Amino acid sequence: MKDTRQLEIRSVVDQVHEELLQRIVAGELPPDVALCVRLRARGTTLAEDTYRVINGEVRRRIAFSDPGIDDYRNELLWSPTNPTLIEAELELRRGTDVLDRVRSYTALRSVTVQGERVLLNGRVQPLRMVLDQGYWPGCGMTAPDDRAYRTDILLAKAMGFNGARKHQKIESPRYLHWADRLGFLVWEEMPSAYRFTQDSIQRLTREWTAVLDRDASHPCIVAWVPFNESWGVPDLPVIAAQRHYVQALYHLTKTLDPTRPVIGNDGWESTATDIIGIHDYDGDTDRLARRYGHLESLPQLFRHGRPGGRTLTVEGHPFAGQPVMLSEFGGTAFSDREGSWGYSRVLTATEFADHYRALLEAVRSSELLAGFCYTQFTDTFQEANGLLHMDRTAKFPLEEIAAATRGPGHTYSPVVDAPDDEEEEDEGAEPTTV
Repeated sequence: MKDTRQLEIRSVVDQVHEELLQRIVAGELPPDVALCVRLRARGTTLAEDTYRVINGEVRRRIAFSDPGIDDYRNELLWSPTNPTLIEAELELRRGTDVLDRVRSYTALRSVTVQGERVLLNGRVQPLRMVLDQGYWPGCGMTAPDDRAYRTDILLAKAMGFNGARKHQKIESPRYLHWADRLGFLVWEEMPSAYRFTQDSIQRLTREWTAVLDRDASHPCIVAWVPFNESWGVPDLPVIAAQRHYVQALYHLTKTLDPTRPVIGNDGWESTATDIIGIHDYDGDTDRLARRYGHLESLPQLFRHGRPGGRTLTVEGHPFAGQPVMLSEFGGTAFSDREGSWGYSRVLTATEFADHYRALLEAVRSSELLAGFCYTQFTDTFQEANGLLHMDRTAKFPLEEIAAATRGPGHTYSPVVDAPDDEEEEDEGAEPTTV
């Protein structure tokens, strides 16, 4: 008999409050097969079960024993400070014969919005993020090696950030693997179309759904961003079809993955979104502090605020109490390269450090903001507004950057590589794909 078995395994990472995992096996399979599932974390077996495959698929939720003690529960939850991964081994069996075997990982964590705050695992999670376009010297958008992804995440964490907004780039699964393992939050953003056409609509929608399918099992991803700054929908406030497109992708994303917030159009002109993302490159720190300092500023902000010359929400789609995040700010250039560019410019390293401290103090002290995303991680060709040069050397000491990013009372965490044996063991071990 021709062997036509096919094994596909999917995971859901957000069933944190019930402490459940879901596994799906689908495909054309021989009769009388069963799926054996083993889940382990921190050297402890959490579950070991076998399920009969009926009509070609298995759908199960696996409940872990619950001692009712928060400390024990929290040890199993994935977060930037405690990135617990659950090792998964799945065997497809027919009698005593093993037909197929998969080893991977998953995690327990939830991400939600509640009022003006973002919650991770049911607790308020301040977002300290950095905009990262993912370019390297000499090789552009392709990393020189796997270590480069890990180094970038460790550098960002060493500067006090707990996440990155991957800007106009769907990053390699290897980057997401290291973000899962090292505890680093990721906003995944779709590269924008140039024009609003039937072809661009169909292509972007097709590619975006493929992105969701490939990456939704990564616990590090905490938000989806299908549009940025109305790129590809330039007349969104006045053309209904463009508003419908943004709304349609927002709702399609929420349908395909109801477990994460979706930022429909980051920056301005929001019509459908779970988080209001604002791009504001005002370099006047006193003005920033007044604009975002207090909750009482919200009505004024949404009536009259026009960062980039655009309204924050489109007429007919008023602010509905979502979390507000300064998802692009800063952008200060410090470089002696001819032709380099930034939203503002300083001339010395001391001036750059002082300006960064003042900007971060204004933003961190805000009652209004759920988080921030600084522009940007490294210089990117003519854009000289990185905290690091493009070769990843710092423009002022990492510990000083971290102190400004996190504020008083922080503990500096230097860059520490994972051991080589861990790297070899995990090479190619991606999370199962939804």
